[in-house]
Amino acid sequence: MNIFAAIGGLAFLILIHEAGHFVTALAVKMRPRRFYIFFPPALAKWKRNGIEYGIGSIPLGGYVKIPGMHKPAAGDLDAHLESARKERPSVAEAAAPVEQALAEERLEDARAGMVALRTTVESAELSEGARKAAGRGLNDVEDALSPEAYWRAPAWKRIAVILAGPAANLVFAIVALAVVFMLGVPTGASRTVEEVQPGSPAAAMGLQPGDQVVAVDGASGEAADLAETIRDSEGEPVTVTVERGGSQVELEGIPQLDQEDGVYRLGFAFGLEYESYGPLESIGLAFETTWEVTKAIGSSLGRLVTGSGRDEVASVVGITAVSSESLEAGFRYYLQVLAFISLSLALLNLLPLLPLDGGHIAFSIAEAVRGRAIPREAYERFSMIGIALVLFLFVIGLSNDIDRLRGG
Repeated sequence: MNIFAAIGGLAFLILIHEAGHFVTALAVKMRPRRFYIFFPPALAKWKRNGIEYGIGSIPLGGYVKIPGMHKPAAGDLDAHLESARKERPSVAEAAAPVEQALAEERLEDARAGMVALRTTVESAELSEGARKAAGRGLNDVEDALSPEAYWRAPAWKRIAVILAGPAANLVFAIVALAVVFMLGVPTGASRTVEEVQPGSPAAAMGLQPGDQVVAVDGASGEAADLAETIRDSEGEPVTVTVERGGSQVELEGIPQLDQEDGVYRLGFAFGLEYESYGPLESIGLAFETTWEVTKAIGSSLGRLVTGSGRDEVASVVGITAVSSESLEAGFRYYLQVLAFISLSLALLNLLPLLPLDGGHIAFSIAEAVRGRAIPREAYERFSMIGIALVLFLFVIGLSNDIDRLRGG
C-alpha cells in the first residue's frame, strides 16, 4: 500500500508543477491545448472547454502543450502531410502557397492559406493514418500562427509561464516543511519505550511499549545515558526501573551481545521527543531549511560534474522507494521527503538545458537580448544535448538504485 502512496505523491508533485505552467499560461492569454500527467501516449483522456486533459503512459514527468512554442517554418508541414500528398495531389497544391509564405515569413498570408489547406484536407478522400497525421500538422502550424502563440509573447510572459512550474514545486516544498515544523520535529530520544523486539531479553523481562525508563541499575539520566549503562554491563544482569500506570516497576534482565556491532543490548528502542513551532516561526524555519537543502543540492551537482557525486544520484525508482520507507516511519517524515523531492524537481528543472524549463528561460532571455527569435535548428541541437545529459543522469540514478536494491 505504501508503494502506491509513494507513487501518488510523486504524481502529485508532477501535477502541481504542470499546473503552475497551465494556470499561468491561461492567465497571460496563452491558452494551452493539452494538460497531461505523465507523457503521452494517453491511457485516458477527455476534453473540456477545448483543452485535452489526460493521463500518459510514460511515468517520467508531465506535459502541458502550449500553442506555438516555436516560430513556424516551411518544413513544419512536410512530415505530417507526406502521406496525404502521395494519396491526393490536391493536398500538395494547397500546401505549396502556405509553405512559400512561411519560408518568406509572410505569416498573415500563411494563416490565410491554412484555411484553404484545411478545407482541402478535410474534403479529400484519405486513409485514416494520412488524415490523422495531416490533422496533427495543421493543428501545430495553426497554433504557431495564432496570436496567442508562445513565441509571439513578450519575453516576460514566456519566462513567467515556464518559471511557474518550478515555482509551484518550490512553494509546495516551503509549505510542506512549514507543516512539518508545526507538527513537530524530533529533538532527540525520549525515555519512553517505543518498540520491544520479540524474543529479546527486554521482552523476557516484561518491558512494554509505553514504559517510561526511570533508571538502569539505579543510574538515571537521558536516554543516551541509560543506553550507555546497558552497553557497559558486559552481559551482567541489570535492573531497569520503569514508570508504568502511575507507579514504578523494577524489571531484571541480562543484556545479550549483538554480533553485528559487538554491543550489549536488551532489545528495545526508545521513542523520539518532538518540538512543535507556531505558524510564523515554522514558515521562517521552512525557508531556512529550503535554503540549506538548495545549497546541498547545488554542491551535489558540482560534485557530479567532477565525477565524485555519482553515488548521490537517484532515479524515479529510488525516489519511490525512499518515499515508501518514509511513509512507514510516519506522515510527517513522508511529508518532509515529499518537500525535498519537490525542491529537487524545481532545481533540476531550472538547469539551463533544453528541454528543461531552465533551458527555455535561457533561450527566452537570449531572444529578448538579440531582438528576434532563435532559429528552430538551434533549439533542436541544444535539445538533443540536453536530452542526452538528462538520460545520462537517469541511467546513473537507475544503476545506483539497482545496486541499492541488491544490497550493493
